[in-house]
Amino acid sequence: MSTRRIAVVSAGLSNPSSTRMLADRLTASTVGALAEREIQASVDVIELRDLAHDIMNNLLTGFAPAALEAAINTVVSADALIVVTPIFSTSYSGLFKSFIDVLDPDALTGKPVLIGANAGTARHSLAIDYAIRPLFTYLHAEPVSTGVFAASSDWGASADEVAPLGSRVDRGARELAEAIARKETVADLDPFDPANYLGEGRSFGHLLGGLAGE
Repeated sequence: MSTRRIAVVSAGLSNPSSTRMLADRLTASTVGALAEREIQASVDVIELRDLAHDIMNNLLTGFAPAALEAAINTVVSADALIVVTPIFSTSYSGLFKSFIDVLDPDALTGKPVLIGANAGTARHSLAIDYAIRPLFTYLHAEPVSTGVFAASSDWGASADEVAPLGSRVDRGARELAEAIARKETVADLDPFDPANYLGEGRSFGHLLGGLAGE
């Protein structure tokens, strides 16, 4: 069984927080979906509230204190990300955006990302698609299709029965697991085997067009 590393970034401000609760559910479901594909996952959780002062100091001075540098290295070296932010004033939190701002602009290129967000009401659910997803697309990351939003009502007995939180979590987790598995398949290809690029039995002449039989 191969192993892949997932970095989980939680931008909740309280302790405990519903942001971290959602992050934990997304993580557990993703680890389970990977296990079904015979891929083992190691998980590193980063609580941004613990790094708030370091993040601000980095923005002011350009230097990352040791704890923040370790968190940045964890995110950059991970095979995939799970990110969860509370929604403030119709968008991601300032703490969340400030952490993203201290990363190298190319650090997330090609990295699969599962996006989560939470707020008091479902009225903010579109923030994933109009604010958070464009941010990661701009950074050339690869956010999966499903973003998971949780309102306060999703956590109690009155949770929405039409699309319950659990089903949304599992759908997003499966998509992230599939993205990780695809990355793994590509990484395991033999770079010196022409069949991995040309297709079995297909020559350069065939691919150039009209030269079947070459």
